[in-house]
Amino acid sequence: MASPTTVTGSVSGLKPGLHGFHVHALGDTTNGCMSTGPHYNPAGKEHGAPEDDNRHAGDLGNVTAGADGVANIHVTDSQIPLTGPNSIIGRAVVVHADPDDLGKGGHELSKSTGNAGGRIACGIIGLQG
Repeated sequence: MASPTTVTGSVSGLKPGLHGFHVHALGDTTNGCMSTGPHYNPAGKEHGAPEDDNRHAGDLGNVTAGADGVANIHVTDSQIPLTGPNSIIGRAVVVHADPDDLGKGGHELSKSTGNAGGRIACGIIGLQG
């Protein structure tokens, strides 16, 4: 298994509360966050929580925005390597409008997207320096 990758940063302008946070398959923002494709899922698994065995590699759970609308992100995960065949470089990270139910909500979208709602912020993952 790859050594863990740590993702840090902050997103502002969010409504307070939980927001789904995922790596999506495509580093394409030509149509805003809609062109980033589905969750990154090289193993063809169902949507789940970051700690689940059965989960998309890009399933990073939720980030929490405080009353000020800022979510400070600090996620460490072993399924999002920066090198090798499953590298996330060139893919996209997406913040969703609603909480990710981690595949356990019973909604028709739970096992594919966590029913996390619209894509409200995104960015292409790249290297700097």
